[in-house]
Amino acid sequence: MQTRGVWVDHLVDEAIRRGDFDDLPLAGKPIPGLGPVHDPDWWLKGLVRREHVGGDGVLPEALALRGLDERLDARLDGLRHEDRVRAVVQEFNDRVVAARRQLTGGPPVVTPLRDVEAEVAAWRDRRGWPGTGSAPGGSEGPQRAPRRPWWRRGRS
Repeated sequence: MQTRGVWVDHLVDEAIRRGDFDDLPLAGKPIPGLGPVHDPDWWLKGLVRREHVGGDGVLPEALALRGLDERLDARLDGLRHEDRVRAVVQEFNDRVVAARRQLTGGPPVVTPLRDVEAEVAAWRDRRGWPGTGSAPGGSEGPQRAPRRPWWRRGRS
């Protein structure tokens, strides 16, 4: 065991002579996790930031759903069609139900289901669409008399 330690020290000394440790990102700086407030996951947070790791595959499903729930209204606001809004909310609800059925462990799924019709109505309200119709100028807006054909407009 002592010879292994001597061998490792020899390898490190050779690497120092070659300059392998000269241009490290934290050279001459304190290690981030050892400051006044100790953060044992400093290296993991740095990896996530450097490698742009993120998305649903990294987090447990319960935590990913919480983030998705927070961003769902903004995602819905970017949609143009009511049918697509319904589909996105239904996909979200299906994902929540599937996560509740999994028995793989991890944090519990506390994300509530969204009422599809209530979300569509809220989406319409945020877009400034009146009532509960599917588009502006529908049956819920001010009523206009039907337009007469152009060839009958001059006659009474």
